[in-house]
Amino acid sequence: MEQGGAGRRHVGATAAVALLGTVWCVGFLGFGVGAEAVAYVFVPVGGGLAAAAVLDLLRRHPGLEPVARRFWRAVLVAAVTLTLGYTWLAVDMFTHADEVRTRSMPAPAAALAAIGFLSVIYGLARVPVAPAGRAERWRMALDRMIAFLGCAAVLWYLGLAPMLSAREPWSPQATVLVGLALLLTVGAATKVSYIADGPVDRVAIRFIAAAAGIPAGADAVLAVQFGLLASVPAQAVVMPLCPLLVTLGVAAQHRAERGLRRERVRTGVLLPYLAMILVDVPLIAIAFGAPLRAPVRVVLIAAVVVTALVMVRQYLAYRENARLLREAQLQEERLQYEVGHDGLTGLANRALFRERLTTALTGPGPVSVLLIDLDDFKTVNDLLGHGVGDRLLISVARLLRAETGDGLPVRVGGDEFAVVLTGGDPEELAARLLRALSRPISEHRLLVQASIGIASAAPGATVDSVLRDADVAMYTAKQQGKAGFVRYAEGMGEPVLAHMQLGGELRRALDNDEFRVVYQPIMRLGDNRLVGVEALVRWHHPARGVVGPAEFIPAAERTGLIVPLGRFVLRETCRQAAAWLAEFGPDALREAGLNVSARQLHDPDFVAEVAGALADSGLPCERLVLEVTESAVLRGQQVSRALYELDRMGIRLALDDFGTGESSLSLLRAFPAAIVKLDKSFVDGIEIDDGHPGAADARQAVARAVIQLAHALKLDTVAEGIESPEQVATLRELGYTLGQGYHLAQPMTADGVSRLLARQAAAAPVGP
Repeated sequence: MEQGGAGRRHVGATAAVALLGTVWCVGFLGFGVGAEAVAYVFVPVGGGLAAAAVLDLLRRHPGLEPVARRFWRAVLVAAVTLTLGYTWLAVDMFTHADEVRTRSMPAPAAALAAIGFLSVIYGLARVPVAPAGRAERWRMALDRMIAFLGCAAVLWYLGLAPMLSAREPWSPQATVLVGLALLLTVGAATKVSYIADGPVDRVAIRFIAAAAGIPAGADAVLAVQFGLLASVPAQAVVMPLCPLLVTLGVAAQHRAERGLRRERVRTGVLLPYLAMILVDVPLIAIAFGAPLRAPVRVVLIAAVVVTALVMVRQYLAYRENARLLREAQLQEERLQYEVGHDGLTGLANRALFRERLTTALTGPGPVSVLLIDLDDFKTVNDLLGHGVGDRLLISVARLLRAETGDGLPVRVGGDEFAVVLTGGDPEELAARLLRALSRPISEHRLLVQASIGIASAAPGATVDSVLRDADVAMYTAKQQGKAGFVRYAEGMGEPVLAHMQLGGELRRALDNDEFRVVYQPIMRLGDNRLVGVEALVRWHHPARGVVGPAEFIPAAERTGLIVPLGRFVLRETCRQAAAWLAEFGPDALREAGLNVSARQLHDPDFVAEVAGALADSGLPCERLVLEVTESAVLRGQQVSRALYELDRMGIRLALDDFGTGESSLSLLRAFPAAIVKLDKSFVDGIEIDDGHPGAADARQAVARAVIQLAHALKLDTVAEGIESPEQVATLRELGYTLGQGYHLAQPMTADGVSRLLARQAAAAPVGP
């Protein structure tokens, strides 16, 4: 508020000087009050106030940006030199009071005033225009030149030229100063429209331009109309407006520094056209009979130059518009291409695929679709990273282009591709693609396989029906062992549809709490005492009854529902195990285990979910066992990180179905296992004694090797799938102490386990 008040005080002071000069002028001209030399006092007084206003602006805003500070310093120099020049003039007029009306402005005074105008012109020239590219800078330069010449021609014709030919011409000094003032006005007017929202306020520049232009224009009119008699109103009324307008400009800059800038209105676009209209004013005057004198000839030359510049400007605009049109056409073509093509591989995308297939189905020839899905592509992303996976997809796309010939290769999405084939043998193409994929591709020399589904369009087939048939055939190819192709046949979709419907029912079953957890006891083989449980999940279907995991777990894995299903089993197992420990004591149950899929281990929130389940239930970490298969352990860095984090938490990890994979022995060194579970396939037949010791040793070799390896690595062992007392006896002879299977105990509900624990608690305690 203090800054705004200071600006208003200076405006009020200069306005008072201008008003006082006007009152004095009326008194002098109307009533002869005072001496004529008094008229020359008002300009230096107002100029001093204007200089004080600019100095106050610079003092109050030490943080002014360099551009603004440089401009206002130039204005300050102008205000000081103009004040000195007009003070010199006033002193000279009082000294020669009897020659006031006819006396010319002293040369030193005129020089000081000229320096002031030149200082402002210099400061204005240093104010930067809006940033632009090279072409835009040329356009702005032409526009400003057109505007400058047009406005200057009119001011010359209407202002300066009449002064030179007036009956009582003013002195050359006064004429030069008026010319400089008009030059400053035209320069400021043509530049302010192109100044960006920079540190120098545009409104302030307009006031500075008006401070030069309004008095200069008025003086020119007075000089032409009244001759030397006009010097009194010029000095007392017109010229004091200059300091007033300067202080208004200072006030505008104060306002801008307080963050109150006015919104910019773009006038630069219209200014060249306005200048063209103005330069035509003298021409219109000539058309109506004005004499063709020297000033008019200057205007005619200016009009010719302006016309030439406008032609150049229009030519540049034409070139720019042509360039923009070409760029727009290229952009449109690029957008049309991107709309129909995949950004990674450059192949046609799903939208273009459907469009071309629709067109092909309306034609007379045969149409076939090959749907190609890369087998186990997710493993590449998991083990080698998405960058390697992307480059593999690009290589597959390149291979499709090379092999499909006239067909349209398409990336449908993810690792799924397609080919629209019109004519030719689709099975021959599928076989050729599989042969090409049997060789390593991409710069990483990766071997990738694919499952291909083929569907040929029957008469009247639609796009959706052909794609559905190809999808069913591709799914069937995957079920038959991958790395092959299957051609769709009638009725093939029914089992596939049933499998897909199973996924939908799983979602509903999760929402309706249709899953139940049962527990298979893990028994001590020596005394048949329960030491732990393995949690298993059963689906209580409302129509089909109890559905076994072999039927719904694959569908849950495929749809991703294994993650929420596994979360449910985890939390229920932890809750129930903690309840058993609370009811029967810490020695009643050594461990509670559950199976974890690779899909769950890939979930970045899985470790946090395990920690949350343990915290919510109160189950100690060491009582929880998570069972993982060998294939899950080999599924990449995310799985490995999750397993090691779980191990650091104190959770025991069990390697399930041990011995069935290709890397069982090496896994025991790379994987933080605490328990090894001997697969049922190595327990079956282990008890058979056919009288041939060599054959019996062979059947027991894997079980013997596993127990020896586990003892060497200090790992616990559990034998799975025990179905007879003879198997128990043989396993005990080999050194196994723990086992599970239908012979020992079938899976049972939580209540069944509770009854078993209660019986054990009631029996006499036995040694470990």
